Amino acid sequence: MANLREAQKRMTRRLLLESGLELFKTKGYAVTTVDDIATAAGTTRATFYAYFSSRSELMQALIDEQLNEALQRVGSPEHGSTALGLVATVADGSPEAIAAWLGRTADSWPAIRPIIRIGRDAAVVDPDLTDLVERWLEEAVSDIEDGLTEAGRLEPHQRHFRGVLAMAQLDFVAQHWDRADWKLTREQMLGELTASWAALLN
Repeated sequence: MANLREAQKRMTRRLLLESGLELFKTKGYAVTTVDDIATAAGTTRATFYAYFSSRSELMQALIDEQLNEALQRVGSPEHGSTALGLVATVADGSPEAIAAWLGRTADSWPAIRPIIRIGRDAAVVDPDLTDLVERWLEEAVSDIEDGLTEAGRLEPHQRHFRGVLAMAQLDFVAQHWDRADWKLTREQMLGELTASWAALLN
């Protein structure tokens, strides 16, 4: 019986997260209310507050849980979250390893793109979420720095900033790929990104 209750709690929480994400995408973060989310999830305002203290906390959970899950990021006491695969890829440093990691990441863009966009929109109107996405991207920058440190490549003062440059490129391309006309195929785009990352990180 206890296991059934736990499963129901997990399902309710996931429904609230999915309903919030869908409403944030269709209506916008600013005008979506707690009542809207609860109704879309087939539950009540009181139930919403049993799981999240606010709309801001639900948005933070979308970053911490759904975004990190899509990108295989796990909790890290040093950085908040870490992607061990990214650290290993950067430590390897070969174009082949970088191309494989970028390809896997690009496969996740349809899932992660809306969360990133909503997170940035939310940060404009919600003081609790200021720089939410940028703080999360900084965790990925730290992974790159850790990989460079592990490999002993570049000077210590270069490692973090090279990570900043690499993630800025990736974030821009990921956010615009679905609506940009850059006159190249997906494979060509990944090839250009791979070449740029390989140059930055070696």
